[in-house]
Amino acid sequence: MKESDKNIEQLIDKMMAEEKLQSPSLDFTSKIMANVQILEEKKSIVYKPLISKPVWIAIGAAVALLVLYISLFSGSENNIEIDEIGKLYYNKVSTAFSGIHFSKNIFYAILIVPIMILVQVGILKNYFDKKYQL
Repeated sequence: MKESDKNIEQLIDKMMAEEKLQSPSLDFTSKIMANVQILEEKKSIVYKPLISKPVWIAIGAAVALLVLYISLFSGSENNIEIDEIGKLYYNKVSTAFSGIHFSKNIFYAILIVPIMILVQVGILKNYFDKKYQL
């Protein structure tokens, strides 16, 4: 086994002595960096939302119209005049919320929690934008 290793080593030494030392071309580094930049551009990911803004607007409008229709035209007052719409709407809203009383703690929570959620969403969005920025 040792003799075959010596023969292989001698063969490799002979082949290395016959070969010239090769050096890269002068613009080798610039060619490699150009290829790296092309690969980085191909890797950039563009995220698209699942539901686009016009669709969200249409959904919001549909929900608003549905709520308006239910609040105005449900019940026995289907045949009303245009002047009475404002009065009817005000009466329905005021009677719907007349029995609800909030304590101070609940009122503060209703005001503060959405603000804190929006702050956290903003902070997390910035964090993930910086983390996954390509």
